[in-house]
Amino acid sequence: MSRIAYVNGRYLPLTAAQVRVEDRGFQFGDGVYEVVHLHRGRFTDEDKHLDRLDRSLGELRITRPVSRAALAGIIREVVERNRLHANGLVYIQITRGAARREHVFPAARTRPTLVVTARAIPAFPRDVDAWATAIITGPDQRWDRCDIKSVNLLPNVLAKQAAREAGAFEMALVDADGMITECASSNLWIVDAEGRLRTRPLGHEILPGCTRAALAELLADERVTLSETAFSLEELRRAREVFITSATSFVRPVIAVDGDPVEDGKVGPVTRRLFAAFTRHVQGALSNAA
Repeated sequence: MSRIAYVNGRYLPLTAAQVRVEDRGFQFGDGVYEVVHLHRGRFTDEDKHLDRLDRSLGELRITRPVSRAALAGIIREVVERNRLHANGLVYIQITRGAARREHVFPAARTRPTLVVTARAIPAFPRDVDAWATAIITGPDQRWDRCDIKSVNLLPNVLAKQAAREAGAFEMALVDADGMITECASSNLWIVDAEGRLRTRPLGHEILPGCTRAALAELLADERVTLSETAFSLEELRRAREVFITSATSFVRPVIAVDGDPVEDGKVGPVTRRLFAAFTRHVQGALSNAA
């Protein structure tokens, strides 16, 4: 079956879907996006993702192309037309639209571009040990507004490629002060040498992850205390446990950093407990039916 995309009011085979050459997303990276996980026909943290989409649009002063209710309907129609009744990802991309190429904003009447696509992915991971991965570290070369989920992802692409070439899954990004911001496509957490669960506080330096937020809400029930404090590269290397979170990584253990094992090179107890908690959240605590 041909995959179906939504582009500016039309549902089309993916091979026939097009945007204009002068679309500002193509010319300038002038747009935002979201990715929503679909588990057994239900969305994970849909409201959090749509809230963040609204915030990103507002920060870039891009007009919403359709109402939130209409967008939710489009997402569901794309899922239905692609027959995604099991596990998948839905991508939403909105740009400032197509206009004559110049850096300043186009006329107010310019219509934003809206594209929604979906694809199947493997089932949610069941084995936390098999889900474990490795990361490397490198300089954070992104712009200063990483809190906006913009389509300007070239530094992230280069970081992910460097990780792939090193046989790792992710790159942890290090700022000019030697502090970890996040990874190229995920938020980073540690259990530090003193046993404290830590992740960097929200700010312009990191994306406010929806999985990060959902997991933080689960911590009280798990009797785990979170310290939202930045940590250094050296603290990362001395951590007892490390894991990443994102809409596609969920809670993913990290058992090696720059080729060196984290602690004993096995999934730690806190990470194991939080993986289980987030699994329950995805499987049984969803409120957004597809």
